[in-house]
Amino acid sequence: MDRSPGDRPSAVDQPYAPSDPPDQPPTAHAKLDQSSGNQPAGPGAAGEALAVLTSFGRRLLVLVPVYLAGAIGLSVGFVLFGLALYLGWRRVREEKERSLRVARQLLDDEERLTAKTLYMSHRELPAWVSFPDVEKAEWLNKIVAQVWPFLGQYMEKLLAETVAPAVRGSNPHLQTFTFTRVELGEKPPRIIGVRVHPGQRKDQILLDLNISYVGDVQIDVEVKKYFCKAGVKGMQLQGVLRVILEPLIGNLPIVGAVSMFFIRRPTLDINWTGMTNLLDIPGLSSLSDTMIMDSIAAFLVLPNRLLVPLVPDLQDVAQLRSPLPRGIIRIHLLAAGGLSSKDKYVKGLIEGKSDPYALVRVGTQTFCSRVIDEELNPQWGETYEVMVHEVPGQEIEVEVFDKDPDKDDFLGRMKLDVGKVLQAGVMDEWFPLQSGQGQVHLRLEWLSLLPDAEKLEQVLQWNRGVSSRPEPPSAAILVVYLDRAQDLPLKKGNKEPNPMVQLSIQDVTQESKAVYNTNGPVWEEAFRFFLQDPRSQELDVQVKDDSRALTLGALTLPLARLLTAPELTLDQWFQLSSSGPNSRLYMKLVMRLLYLDSSEVRFPAVPGTPEAWDLDDEGPQTGSSVDAPPRPSHTTPDSNFGTENVLRIHVLEAQDLIAKDRFLGGLVKGKSDPYVKLKLGGRSFRSRVVQEDLNPRWNEVFEVIVTSIPGQELEVEVFDKDLDKDDFLGRCKVSLTTVLDNGFLDEWLTLEDVPSGRLHLRLERLTPRPTAAELEEVLQVNSLIQTQKSTELAAALLSVYLERAEDLPLRKGTKPPSPYATLAVGDTSHKTKTVSQTSAPVWDESASFLIRKPHFESLELQVRGEGTGALGSLSLPLSELLVADQLCLDHWFMLSNGPGQVLLRAQLGILVSQHSGVEAHSHSYSHSSSSLSEEPELWGGLPHITSPAPELRQRLTHSDSPLEAPAGPLGQVKLTVWYYSEERKLVGIVHSCRALRQNGRDPPDPYVSLLLLPDKNRGTKRKSSQKKRTLNPEFDERFEWEMPLDEALRRKLDVSVKSSSSFMSRERELLGKVQLDLAEIDLSQGAAQWYDLMDDKDKGSS
Repeated sequence: MDRSPGDRPSAVDQPYAPSDPPDQPPTAHAKLDQSSGNQPAGPGAAGEALAVLTSFGRRLLVLVPVYLAGAIGLSVGFVLFGLALYLGWRRVREEKERSLRVARQLLDDEERLTAKTLYMSHRELPAWVSFPDVEKAEWLNKIVAQVWPFLGQYMEKLLAETVAPAVRGSNPHLQTFTFTRVELGEKPPRIIGVRVHPGQRKDQILLDLNISYVGDVQIDVEVKKYFCKAGVKGMQLQGVLRVILEPLIGNLPIVGAVSMFFIRRPTLDINWTGMTNLLDIPGLSSLSDTMIMDSIAAFLVLPNRLLVPLVPDLQDVAQLRSPLPRGIIRIHLLAAGGLSSKDKYVKGLIEGKSDPYALVRVGTQTFCSRVIDEELNPQWGETYEVMVHEVPGQEIEVEVFDKDPDKDDFLGRMKLDVGKVLQAGVMDEWFPLQSGQGQVHLRLEWLSLLPDAEKLEQVLQWNRGVSSRPEPPSAAILVVYLDRAQDLPLKKGNKEPNPMVQLSIQDVTQESKAVYNTNGPVWEEAFRFFLQDPRSQELDVQVKDDSRALTLGALTLPLARLLTAPELTLDQWFQLSSSGPNSRLYMKLVMRLLYLDSSEVRFPAVPGTPEAWDLDDEGPQTGSSVDAPPRPSHTTPDSNFGTENVLRIHVLEAQDLIAKDRFLGGLVKGKSDPYVKLKLGGRSFRSRVVQEDLNPRWNEVFEVIVTSIPGQELEVEVFDKDLDKDDFLGRCKVSLTTVLDNGFLDEWLTLEDVPSGRLHLRLERLTPRPTAAELEEVLQVNSLIQTQKSTELAAALLSVYLERAEDLPLRKGTKPPSPYATLAVGDTSHKTKTVSQTSAPVWDESASFLIRKPHFESLELQVRGEGTGALGSLSLPLSELLVADQLCLDHWFMLSNGPGQVLLRAQLGILVSQHSGVEAHSHSYSHSSSSLSEEPELWGGLPHITSPAPELRQRLTHSDSPLEAPAGPLGQVKLTVWYYSEERKLVGIVHSCRALRQNGRDPPDPYVSLLLLPDKNRGTKRKSSQKKRTLNPEFDERFEWEMPLDEALRRKLDVSVKSSSSFMSRERELLGKVQLDLAEIDLSQGAAQWYDLMDDKDKGSS
């Protein structure tokens, strides 16, 4: 139809304005236009006027803060600060909106281009056309686009009916929380490409989906009580989602479960509305996005994954949800070369260097190296260990930066697929840096996971020779699958707890999520730990309320148990201590050894030296004119090192002390409250006070480290304890020459400077022996002769010689530190001298420590700088010395928490008493009887024994024997019963029980009750602690009865093993008992012996 230029377009040619109703005829506008000259303004003019007024009102609102600041009298700085925040928020907001617009435009362009070119006007593609590995999935995008509106309806219903009530119930302040708008928008997520990985495993299908979501989603929430509105309007999310279909089964639906996760952290950008607009303020914007990404990473980024089971009763769900790593990569970040210079001086006229450091990333695992100041060819020499979960897919990424006070400059990056490391086993190469200049030198080692402990010693031996900092190399990994708990105790007021779990190995602690309002929580989480030496490490588990203040249960598990378990795996219930009687935890623990299986590995010639491989071959060559002095591989202590002895001082008793206490102005004569002071070699000791006694018995033992310097004396003083000033009761001196020469002294010493009094002392020299063969015997002897008033007796002497350190970190400005070192074992420490301004100090100092439990104690070394703080540390478990040759380690040790290393010698000596009968046990059993016959005078009469030696002479020879009789039907109890004449006490030690009877479904909670017959009162009754749910409890508890020997021989010892019947009942179940006639037992021997438990009709309460 022809139309003149002046005619109006029809409704088909021009869309209607938003303000017009859709059914208005097009002539309406014409009529309004023809009469516009004389008619009042229409709706369009009113809208324009309203828009002008709104804009003017907004500008007035901007001036309100300025007016308020002036009215209150605030500084102009507050206004400027607020203005800066507003401008920053506006800039971030505009950038996000512009980014969303650009992304949507690119998405629309891609759709139009695909429609024009990919489908070739709906013609079929030729047969010879092939696709790359990453394929388009437009058919899948069409399905997603079709489903997207219905998914929006489901999400709206889910948020309104499920999420909103849960939020309202979580906090009383959120009771008016509601979703006011839920729209997923018209833009669905797009799958840019799909890649299928063939040939991985027969029972799984592996897909990688490249997902891009540029959505116009809008979700608004409101808390009406506080007039608070917030929401999201627009979002971008891009990443590679891996989908694993496994296991494939022979029944419908063919696939047992679907696992989904992002291989790397996806990129995220969110456009906030309402109150959450504040999150677009500079600084908060990146922080909020990072927090959200951390939440997504904790749920959907490796090693975390979403598992959707498709069939009921699926086996190994925990293994599918958190599978074992494919392997471990040990990354040696060695050096870099040819880096670009970023530091400029005098406004760029003078070119400096750079202060480089490196960031190493594999998935969510990130490590940062130390900064090397003013160097374009830095040498880091650092080692990191990362877990690899997916091959192919994960990448090793190294980024190098120049450290600056404001913003660090980027120097370059490199990326490498972990699959190449798996194929090579060991890679030692220089990798070029992309987006920059220079190279980075890496040594990459693939460590396989072994399910048995056969090669543990080989792995540990190799690790001792590996130079690794800042952390020592690992020998194994531990994966803990935390499943659930049962019957946890309630909080006060019978309230349900909110349980969470803390798992710790040494100084590494990980926490589970909290499960609210239940005493039977289900966590289904996995935790991973690196282990340096699984033989000596322990897993500590603490079940706590989410406030961390209330402990609901605890468990300590030695990891050595896993070394003997099938496939290094424990999958069972664990009984919790310090908890309810039925509280237990279900966990699956899997250990795997880290084994480097490659013919390219070269073992270092000297364990403990720096890297066995010379990376740059730039050091001086042998025979050259610039040869550096050789670095010592062992220490060179002086001849007096390790020659110390231990003097054991036994303060027994005193007699005829003078009375110092007076009453009623001296008219009434009292007694004294004596105690003893000992002084030797700069150390002093003090005994306990015995009240109102002129013939006191202390029976206390003190130990001091002594040298062979002649002329040493032990000074002894006795005082009477008073409220004001203690009264002097006498003194004496003992020359150590006799004790050090003969090894033993037992004398009554007359007190000097007083009218009367004498003191009974026993002194013994203990010479350290470099063998661990007698350690267990020494520990057992110490437990028997240990008095309740004394500290625990030492079993060994540790001598440490600290010679020097090297490669300590420099202070700021490349100045060397002024280092000193502290050596500590328990509460005893030694501080070296401070060496001024050097990174390679030479100390040449030694220290000695008394060791009471060599299996559990460790030497702690701290290297610190004067005024600069910690430079490095070392923790050396003494258990490593027990397995070393001559109980000695002498080499370089790498420091943790720093780049340095120290050269020291640590040697252990076992303290064997010459008067405890250990020598008799060190030979064969056939010699024990001859040992007795050589000292007949000591065994003439039992009541006249004064030395502990004969009492213990044959004690150890009657301990556990390979020819022990099997346990009876009710089990056995292991006891030591002997008479300690020095204290005039009958001593009983309950060691353990074995093969106890189990009457019910659960194992018993056994304890041991001891009673001296014929008395049945509480004065002679003793009771051990209670062990939870075990048929083989370990007690090792000591009990004493003070009585003369002749009375002890008239008694019978009744030993009963019992179990608690229920938590609330006082009834006790008798598991078995044995009655010992002490007159028929040789109380002088103190032998540990197994006794069969017998039945008894009396099963009353204890």
